[in-house]
Amino acid sequence: MNNSELAAKIVILVGGASNVIKAANCMTRCRVTVKDVSLVKEAELKASEGVLGVVADGNAFQIVLGPGKAKKVTDELMAMGISAVADTVTGDWQKNKDAVKQGQKQSSFKKALRTIAEIFIPLIPAIIAAGLFNGFGSLISTLQGQHVLAEDGFWKAVQLMFTLIGGAFLSYFVIYAGINSAKVFGATEALGGMLGAISIGSNIVGLSTMMGLYNKDVPLNSILTTGKGGLIGVIIGVWILAKIEKFLRKRIPDVLDLIVTPFLTMLITGTLFVFIIMPFAGFVSDGLIKVLSLIINSPNPVVNVISGYILSAVFLPMVLLGLHHGLIPIYAVQLQVQGGVSLFPVLAMAGAGQVGAAIAIYIVAKKVKNDRLKKVITGALPAGFLGVGEPLIYGVTLPMFKPFITAGLGAGFGGAYVMMTHVLANAWGPSGLVAIPIMKPECMVNYFLGLIIAYIGGFIVTKIFITEKDVLAV
Repeated sequence: MNNSELAAKIVILVGGASNVIKAANCMTRCRVTVKDVSLVKEAELKASEGVLGVVADGNAFQIVLGPGKAKKVTDELMAMGISAVADTVTGDWQKNKDAVKQGQKQSSFKKALRTIAEIFIPLIPAIIAAGLFNGFGSLISTLQGQHVLAEDGFWKAVQLMFTLIGGAFLSYFVIYAGINSAKVFGATEALGGMLGAISIGSNIVGLSTMMGLYNKDVPLNSILTTGKGGLIGVIIGVWILAKIEKFLRKRIPDVLDLIVTPFLTMLITGTLFVFIIMPFAGFVSDGLIKVLSLIINSPNPVVNVISGYILSAVFLPMVLLGLHHGLIPIYAVQLQVQGGVSLFPVLAMAGAGQVGAAIAIYIVAKKVKNDRLKKVITGALPAGFLGVGEPLIYGVTLPMFKPFITAGLGAGFGGAYVMMTHVLANAWGPSGLVAIPIMKPECMVNYFLGLIIAYIGGFIVTKIFITEKDVLAV
């Protein structure tokens, strides 16, 4: 079944195009939001060729397809007329009412996590690309410093080009986040981008000095300085911007709307943003970094080992509950403030534990002659090594349940090692072996060793607890 055929089948099984509110993709999943959940044939969707799993959350369905394929299938949905933007206004008021009710069934916490996901997921391809370019640029600089590569000529040009491309995104991350936040909150996207740009504008320092908020001795300790509050501040600011813009647009005459509404929106929001939101978000962001430093960047190796183990062990249950999206702002804050992400490499070990567990199950399945399970594992293992854990999770460990737990317990050993050795990534994205290039050059070996430890840990813990009876039962 090709991508076009799979997209057509998905539309049918989710109740038809008229039942789809919007569709979008993340790294491995096509995310479809529907009006009427009762029309979705979830069991048939899960059993469809090319579908690795389905995660239902209220009226939202995450259809696991794998990296690359998720984007291509979603593009096919767009080509069929499915919108990437929510369309809640239809001629059928009853369906609109049902759609609203479906949304109301979700907790505020779940809604907040989904909002975070909608802001950052479209940015992930750029985050990965920028991380790779910066990583390779940094590697070239390291090799030049060791006189392995020439410090001028061709390699100098390559290094400059790579860091130029990488910096084109990461240096202006807050602007892109502002634009996407505006899209999610229903504000004018360009105004959201402007608010992000304000946060990194050089005039912030001049205003902060005039107000007595700038610390010349330690600029980073200023109540207000360039970049204060970072992405957290920008998201809060754009949310307020959307409220103000909608309020003004309802009250300003149409003939003046195009000129007056954006001007007043930015004047009011910009002032609030610079003098209230940025200092407040800076306080929150600084506090978050301090807490993370105590847990994640602790100089105490015992703390590193314990925190690394626990984070890796519980990550996949968090994914199943949809809580992992709440970690995205932490990744972003780390990247912006520290120049690298330490949390992502630790959590990436969780998938490696699934690989080790699957190998242990395969050995037992071979012994008891469970050919069906052997076939599933054989097909899913290559993807698992490349960081796509869904085939193993939904096809092997989760249906058996016990291996899902033992895989996490084994993965914790890899997480402990990665945390203890202070591995940093230039970005976040796919895990497994394909994530090696986005690690800092000096961290690549330790990240790889962490994967090996997680493979072995998942294998050993699962081999200890799995029985022939468990394997025969599936």
